[in-house]
Amino acid sequence: QVQLVESGGGLVQAGGSLRLSCAASGRTFSNNAMGWFRQAPGKEREFVVGIVWSGTSAYGADSVKGRFTISRDNAKNTVYLQMNSLKPEDTAVYYCAARSVYGLGYRAGEYNYWGQGTQVTVSS
Repeated sequence: QVQLVESGGGLVQAGGSLRLSCAASGRTFSNNAMGWFRQAPGKEREFVVGIVWSGTSAYGADSVKGRFTISRDNAKNTVYLQMNSLKPEDTAVYYCAARSVYGLGYRAGEYNYWGQGTQVTVSS
């Protein structure tokens, strides 16, 4: 059974940093695209950033460019999201997701596997 387990969320003050991790088990995702989404209360799930096996990444939200960095360790079947200079508007539940194919996806419907989510709260 495939599992994606996120960790690293929490409460941080504006300007602070957090590093989210997503560990995959049940199958190897080293050749598959993975991504991070977030969902704030009352809003739709938003694509934040995705990454393919080679390390090429693409951002979905201009607001996180220059502040968030995605990376992956294929040997550990783990994807990371380093979040710096956090803002209150970054507050959301962050979800890790994986596709069954190589290419990046930008919509939630393009991802086949999901983690349970981890809460990130940024206080002003």
